[in-house]
Amino acid sequence: MFWLFSILILLILWYYYERSTFNFWSEKGVKQKIPRSILSDILGSVFQTTAVCDMIKGIYDSFDDVRYVGFYQFLQPILMIKDPKLIKQICVKDFEYFLDRRPFVAEDVDPLWGKNLVALSGQKWKDMRSTLSPSFTGSKMRQIFVLMHVCSKNFVKYLKEKPEELIELELKDVFTRYTNDIIASTAFGIQCDSLKERENEFYMNGRRVTNLSGVIRNLKFLIVFIFPKLSKLVKATFFDEEVASFFRGVVRDTLKYRTDNKIDRPDLLQLLMQAKKDIQKEADGKNMERTDSSAVEDFTVSKRGKLDLSLDDITSQALIFFFAGFETVAAVMCFVAYELAVNPNIQTRLIEELDEFRASNEKFSYDSLTKLPYLDMILSETLRKWPVMISTDRKCNKPYMIKAELDEETSLQLNGGEIISIPIYALHRDEKYWENPDNFDPERFSTENKHKIDPYTYIPFGTGPRNCIGSRFAISEVKVIFFELLNQFEIVPTKKSCIPLVLDRKSFSLNSSTGFWFGLKKRRC
Repeated sequence: MFWLFSILILLILWYYYERSTFNFWSEKGVKQKIPRSILSDILGSVFQTTAVCDMIKGIYDSFDDVRYVGFYQFLQPILMIKDPKLIKQICVKDFEYFLDRRPFVAEDVDPLWGKNLVALSGQKWKDMRSTLSPSFTGSKMRQIFVLMHVCSKNFVKYLKEKPEELIELELKDVFTRYTNDIIASTAFGIQCDSLKERENEFYMNGRRVTNLSGVIRNLKFLIVFIFPKLSKLVKATFFDEEVASFFRGVVRDTLKYRTDNKIDRPDLLQLLMQAKKDIQKEADGKNMERTDSSAVEDFTVSKRGKLDLSLDDITSQALIFFFAGFETVAAVMCFVAYELAVNPNIQTRLIEELDEFRASNEKFSYDSLTKLPYLDMILSETLRKWPVMISTDRKCNKPYMIKAELDEETSLQLNGGEIISIPIYALHRDEKYWENPDNFDPERFSTENKHKIDPYTYIPFGTGPRNCIGSRFAISEVKVIFFELLNQFEIVPTKKSCIPLVLDRKSFSLNSSTGFWFGLKKRRC
């Protein structure tokens, strides 16, 4: 039904295209690509003939020596910002004009999407951001790191017990199992062993949450993304009902169990439970904690200027944490492993650094990560070459003027509701900012060189107040697994390895079209 409705919508759009021209940006004095059809700028990504990152870079490269370029998604005009100074101006200095992201699925249609931190807007976003931020402070990360480290050691122990000297693996599969177990532990308080229990319910639902492949799903995703009001009309949800029910049940049962048994655990759910208690105490005017487990079903507390927390609010934050950390962080691990395998000299130097740390007999902790500079350089260069987000966006909240700076420019007036795009992947591959950008060179981020980098040409987690709140969590997660993995193994190419890597055109994020097949060769320590 949705597929037929989508075709009808496309036909209607085509009809209007025949009676209009794509001149929105040219009339504003902005250089733009002239689409040949309503799908021109996104045709390749819709029908999976072009990787999304290549589509974005193609638009980015369409005009030289401009600070921004116009393009269209269906009939939606988008302004792509190319200039690092302008990115800073928009995302940081004038943030209040660009507070929100582009709207997606309506909250009343899919509350588990509409209530999450990424989707929230205005004051609701500010309140939720301030509520979640304590989860990622240094003190909280030190507690969470202990849980991470346990997962990483269990992961490596499982592999070490295999009898083969060379273990051939599809790394995306095993790394998603690792990220699944970490998120289950640190966000939901659930212990999983997804390597041994390969089809456990938590992991299988995680796969369903993060599966964005397929032409039909791509088209559905793009239509509701570009026309958010349409999602409400056709009741198109991001999370299907079965997945939503599973995660609601997990959160509800976990919260009830902790409330009944007075359990305190250093994870995301605990922080949200405490926020709910603090709001309730303030609303009641009592200096005491609620212990009534029936309150689990209804956390909403109406108080002007304060964040309300319902069961869906809490589930939504845990679910977006899962969505962001399951697939994308595993992808970063795969790209790190790929670069280490194809650059054995870099891997050797990294192993030497890790072995030297172990020889010092210092206990490995969250603070130890700062004492592994080459590991940090490798991860930074991986995130430059293979960023977890290939682009991000902002919505103009109120009229804003981009003042002319270049000779051919005129001042550009943006109106409320207009969308801008920040092309992260294209910025990271721009020869103006990175010498030989397709080369993997960790030395770009050495102590001697990193000060030369314009910070707004390197934004793997976004920038400004709406940057990724979990970036430190993700970075720690990657570092701890390679600390443990390279203690026991070297990562080597096998006959199944695809070198050079070919990007998957079916995915909205960066991924290999043939999988990440590599070998783990046991070290003789």
